[in-house]
Amino acid sequence: MTSMKPARATRGFVFGAALTCVSLSLGACTHTRGAGDDVTASISTDYRQRHPIAIQEGDHTIVVFVGNGRGGLTTTQRADVAAFGQGWLREGTGSIIAEVPADTPNARAAGETLREIQSLLAAGGVPQRGVIVKPYRPTDPRAFAAIRLIYPKVSAVAGPCGLWPEDIGPSIKNKGYLDNKPYWNFGCAYQRNLAAMVENPSDLVQPRPETPPYAARRATTFEAYRTTKPESTDKAKVSNVGP
Repeated sequence: MTSMKPARATRGFVFGAALTCVSLSLGACTHTRGAGDDVTASISTDYRQRHPIAIQEGDHTIVVFVGNGRGGLTTTQRADVAAFGQGWLREGTGSIIAEVPADTPNARAAGETLREIQSLLAAGGVPQRGVIVKPYRPTDPRAFAAIRLIYPKVSAVAGPCGLWPEDIGPSIKNKGYLDNKPYWNFGCAYQRNLAAMVENPSDLVQPRPETPPYAARRATTFEAYRTTKPESTDKAKVSNVGP
């Protein structure tokens, strides 16, 4: 009986060592999630987060075409310049840059037109120091040299749209087709149009403060409420049920 004990101990040791090896081999097969595994899952399916509207500073530009033999502004151009000046007073964040063609066939006419533009802007409330004149030479001789009026303003933008990194139909490359997820470009045009239509980009970030009530209209409404008598006829009854 004593000779059997060492054999049993040896078999127990071998079994324990084998079990340890199996445990280590299974642990080595455990998959460790890498940094690139969550790239696809991190892309939101909400179009408002995938194509967010950004508030940034952009340029507002109008072009005033000037012929070779005639200076000055037409009736339509005067209206455009006047509206441009009012827009600068309301939303401009920097000086107005007037780019005037130089060494071109219409350079003399452009100089006369610029003087009319400056006087029209000054009449609308734009100070003289608010307009900076910069001459330029067109790089393309075939291009029509015109006066460009530019001022920076805060604007809302979204996009770019038209990106199709994956197929939108059934394909082995389209990982979101079987999960019924929206395609990449979904909602981009809506966000871009909304950003272009909003008048004040700050409305997308915070509400405007309340303005004082219109006292005249409020007094009229209260007076009409005070002097109106309730009808006692059957037309004023809502229901015949009850007293």
